[in-house]
Amino acid sequence: MPSSTAVAAPVPGPRPGPPRPAPPRADRPVPGPRPPARPKSAPAPRPGRPDVQLLPAAAAEAIDRADEAVDALLESGRRPGDVLVLTVGEAHPWQEHELSFGEERYWAQLTDGGDVFYADAAATRPLRRDVVVLVVNEGRSERVAAAARKALERAAKLLVVCGETDTVAPLFA
Repeated sequence: MPSSTAVAAPVPGPRPGPPRPAPPRADRPVPGPRPPARPKSAPAPRPGRPDVQLLPAAAAEAIDRADEAVDALLESGRRPGDVLVLTVGEAHPWQEHELSFGEERYWAQLTDGGDVFYADAAATRPLRRDVVVLVVNEGRSERVAAAARKALERAAKLLVVCGETDTVAPLFA
């Protein structure tokens, strides 16, 4: 006579097994060679100070050099709204173009933050972006020094300085 107890059919897949033992732990240091020392890294930048990159350019060529720097920043993945271009001397042509639509519309672009913003380094409005490109297209040392200080305050991560090396390098040493 057939049995009335049902037997479960085998199911494919892993079967639970006994737990694995944990790896042994050393309660005290084990004698032997010490692990190699970690390599020393370059000193960290001062907190709150952006990295500074100097791009040599004569005053007459500083705007062109800055345009190349902005293009490189955008090609490397920076968002246009992360970049602020400050000029020490004559205004950048793009700033002049934007100002032709009126002051209110010009400054609204800064607030919108969707595009590269161009301004005079002496601007008194609160200007701050991750990246600042300082265009040293004038040689008066007092104006350049003041612009360098402002640019350092306004750059959160990176300051790119386009100008004559002899003029700008000592300001960031």
